[in-house]
Amino acid sequence: MQLITPAPTQRPTETFTGEVLMTPLATGVQPSRLGVAHVRLAPGARTFWHVHPRGQVLHVPDGTALVGTRDGSVVRARAGDTVVRAPGEEHWHGASADAFAAHLAI
Repeated sequence: MQLITPAPTQRPTETFTGEVLMTPLATGVQPSRLGVAHVRLAPGARTFWHVHPRGQVLHVPDGTALVGTRDGSVVRARAGDTVVRAPGEEHWHGASADAFAAHLAI
């Protein structure tokens, strides 16, 4: 068993626009590829366009998160919702214009 105290919150300006706080929670040890971060976004903040080669899971514990794809589709995920991204799918995720959001990026 291992107790992990989260690292200090970061402001990842190179991958987000707007006010964002990101706290890394866990990083797997090989052969695991697990990574978990708690991301909190002010209204209108979002990631830049990006891809996860092995896919991604976003769980929304608070607020209203938006997840968009290149075809123009946007999913509105509310507290308790989970969004599963397919491997290689180009996308962005962030907060709606009028509400804070938080998600666990897995």
